[in-house]
Amino acid sequence: MKLLHFAFPCYLLYMRFLFALTLCAAGFAPHLGTATISDVFCDDSARLEKQLLTIHGAQKLGRGMRGPDALLEVWIAPSSGDWTMVQSYANGTSCIVAMGEHWEAIPPAADPA
Repeated sequence: MKLLHFAFPCYLLYMRFLFALTLCAAGFAPHLGTATISDVFCDDSARLEKQLLTIHGAQKLGRGMRGPDALLEVWIAPSSGDWTMVQSYANGTSCIVAMGEHWEAIPPAADPA
């Protein structure tokens, strides 16, 4: 009986430690529902552009070359403030690489001269 009495407090301490460790891991682990379509969505460039224009009401705000065969575009839906970053490739494929909410246009700074 003395062995059980000695081991029981250690067992409780061990279980409390495991419970605390599990709570910490759950708090820092990424949430399962946070993945968006931008993580995996690629399509034909013309079809993706049509979807952005007609379904989402987005407008192309700007674009720039990312490499010899990649073009990066920023699309904005003015009505909702949603934004989408699309990378287009020379082979006719485009991929959504990032998207978000609450786009805010910042006017260029005035020339100090």
